[in-house]
Amino acid sequence: MSKKIVIVGASRGIGFELVHLLSQDATNHVVALARNVDAFDSFKSLAHVDAFAFDLNGEDVRSRASAIFEKIGSIDVLINNAGILVNKPFLELTHADLQESYQVNVVGVMETVQAAVPFMLEKGGHVVNISSMGGFQGTVKFAGLSAYSTSKAAVVSFTELFAEEYKDTKIKTNCLCLGSVQTEMLEAAFPGFKAPVSAAEMARFIADFALNAHAWMHGRVIPVSLTTP
Repeated sequence: MSKKIVIVGASRGIGFELVHLLSQDATNHVVALARNVDAFDSFKSLAHVDAFAFDLNGEDVRSRASAIFEKIGSIDVLINNAGILVNKPFLELTHADLQESYQVNVVGVMETVQAAVPFMLEKGGHVVNISSMGGFQGTVKFAGLSAYSTSKAAVVSFTELFAEEYKDTKIKTNCLCLGSVQTEMLEAAFPGFKAPVSAAEMARFIADFALNAHAWMHGRVIPVSLTTP
């Protein structure tokens, strides 16, 4: 069955791999959203992919997302994969650091979902929020990641709250808390560390989860990790 799949944060890493993977199925219509539009050149050769410039760091995220979603008409899957990392000692964090971390990792995600809801209510759909093991309660935490990990913890809480509020609709939501995946963000957080999982491998897991897991679960927060970090 044809699926309209929106991927936020599609310019690199896992999101980039998701676009390439999900577009291999000719029945899918993939909508790639990203702040860095340089990656869009590689999407031009892919069938059934539309790419739009989209920045979560701003005051008009909801209206910009709504304008894009109007063009595609409906949404079956929304994968909130975008994120920003600030790696600084706690006392060196500025107000701007905290504000940007929460705007991109939390507020922008929530506003994107607000925009998506009207396009999912009739047929139903699956919202997949990508969080981190750093935001999963009871896991090992790391110095320098206060802004990042607390914002990702907020994504976990939002997933549970949204699931409760929309439990009587056809919209399902779940959250994946990812462990170490070999991406540019991991290198920035843990220079020199080599993850056992590539971005392409994690994309395969997320793609299958996004397309199928909502038939079995709703409002779940799931750790996906082989290592610490």
